[in-house]
Amino acid sequence: MNWFDESRLDDETALGTVDLRLRTLAESGSRVRREAAAAEEALGEAVARASDARPRAVIAAGPDSRLLRAVLEPWCPVPFVAWPNPGLPGWAGSLDLVVVLAPEGADAGAASAVAEAVRRGCQVVVACPASSMVAEHAAGRWSTVLPTVTGDQLATAVVMLGFLHQVALGPEAQPAEVAASLDSVAMDCSPHRDISINQGKMLAISLADASPLLWGGSVLAARAARRVAENIRRSAGRTALAGDAEHLLPVIEAARPRDVFADPFADEVGEGRPVLVLLDDRDDDPVVAEQRSVLLEAARDHDVRVESITSDAEGDVARYASLLLEGTYAAQYLGLGLVPS
Repeated sequence: MNWFDESRLDDETALGTVDLRLRTLAESGSRVRREAAAAEEALGEAVARASDARPRAVIAAGPDSRLLRAVLEPWCPVPFVAWPNPGLPGWAGSLDLVVVLAPEGADAGAASAVAEAVRRGCQVVVACPASSMVAEHAAGRWSTVLPTVTGDQLATAVVMLGFLHQVALGPEAQPAEVAASLDSVAMDCSPHRDISINQGKMLAISLADASPLLWGGSVLAARAARRVAENIRRSAGRTALAGDAEHLLPVIEAARPRDVFADPFADEVGEGRPVLVLLDDRDDDPVVAEQRSVLLEAARDHDVRVESITSDAEGDVARYASLLLEGTYAAQYLGLGLVPS
C-alpha cells in the first residue's frame, strides 16, 4: 500500500531523487529554441523547393505522425494522412509531400517510410539527426533533412510545423511562442517553488487520493490529456483514464457516494473515487462547450471533484505544449509524493 506524503514535494533530499527528470522538463523551452536554430538553413531550402506547386496530399509518416495529425487535420487545405505504419499508402507518388518526424533518427519504421518515399519520387522533408539511419535513407533529389539535435518530439514537431506553415499547409507555430509558454510553465512548476504557489505540486496533491479522469475538448487538448494520463501511469503507477466525454461520463456516474466518516489515516490512499481533470485550451467551439458543460454537471451531481489545467498561451501548439508540460510536472510530483506505507 502507498500513501501520499506532500512534505516530500518541498523536501530537497526527496526532490534530489527526481532532479534529472525535473531538469529535463525545465529545459523543454530551451530544446525548442535549439532545434529551431539548428534547422534554420535547411528550413529555407525546403521552403524554396516546395514553393513551386501545392502537393496533391500531405502524408505524415512514421510513429510520431499522430502529433502532426492533431495539429494539421483541422487546417490543412489538401488531403492529409497520418501513416504510423512502415512504408507508405499504395497511392502515394510524385505529386505528394511526405513529412517525417524522427527525433532519435534510429526508428526502423520511419527509415522504411522515408526510403519508400524517395523511391517513389515524392517530395520528402524529414526532421531527424543529420548523422542517423533515417537521414541516410532520405538521400534523394527531392529530399530535405531538417537537422535535429535534442531527440525531443515536441521540439522536432515545432520545426516541421514551421516548414508546413511557410508553405501554406499548416497553422502558425512560432518556436519563440512555444518556448516561452514552456518556460512559463517551468517557472510556475519549479521544484524550488513552494507548494502553496506551485501549480504542478497543487495538482499532484489533488490527485493523491483519487483516480484521474482527463478530458480535453479540442483535438490538441485531447492529445495532451492522453499524454498526461500516460505520464501519470508511468510516473506514479496510478490508474488514469483519458477519453471523450461519452467515455468518461459512465465512470463519473458510477462513482460511489463519498463517505464523510472515512478515516483518511486508517484507510489506504486509494483510487476509489474519480477526479475530473479538464485540460482547457480556451477552445470556444460550441460542441466543446456543450461537452464541458455535460461533464461538469455530471461531476456536480455525483460529487466528483473537478480540477483544471489551463493555458492562455498564444497559438494552438503553444497551448498544447503548456497543458502537456504542466500535467507532466504534476505526474512527476505525484510519483514523488507516493511512498510505501
